[in-house]
Amino acid sequence: EATVEVVEMVLAGKINKEIATAIQAAGGKAVGISGKDARLIEATKLKRTRKDPESRIEEVVDLGFVGEPKRINTALLEVFRNTDIIPVIAPIGAGEDGQTYNINADTAAGAIGGALRARKLLMLTDVRGVLDADKRFIPTLTSDEARRLIATGAVTGGMIPKLDTCLDAVDRGVDAAVILDGRVPHAILLELFTQHGFGTQILAGSH
Repeated sequence: EATVEVVEMVLAGKINKEIATAIQAAGGKAVGISGKDARLIEATKLKRTRKDPESRIEEVVDLGFVGEPKRINTALLEVFRNTDIIPVIAPIGAGEDGQTYNINADTAAGAIGGALRARKLLMLTDVRGVLDADKRFIPTLTSDEARRLIATGAVTGGMIPKLDTCLDAVDRGVDAAVILDGRVPHAILLELFTQHGFGTQILAGSH
């Protein structure tokens, strides 16, 4: 509990305001908020299980104050929809009892994008995008194709939760989700304003 207080201070305070300030320094208008403001992100405790290697019995893993979005209250974000103000949202949620939960930032972004039925969800990472089993870049995936890549083990490591988040977002109504390399200058502009895009685009449906 003491640790999650520090997490909230760092994410909702220091880092959140640093990002908002950087956007403003680049010429934009930004306001820093957290998922606890106006109960933007209502969260529940994240539950995970694992098999004991000896007994092979499923046991519950207590992840402490790690949560997952239960409901996104979009009313606060609707205030910004017809303005040029960019909300910077710290991935902190509130439980029914007011308890603070730390939420994976990708998961929070996907849930918010889905709740808003956003046209596009952009996930910045440190690789070009999704690669196939032969390490070749894939520019476009349907949701069915993405699930097959996960099921066959072609996609591993940190790319799995990113793909899962993209799949959840398109299932909720986001037109497209894109995983792209945030290390490349102007990566977002390249994705949004070039004909073929820049990262791996995930679309609902199948081929």
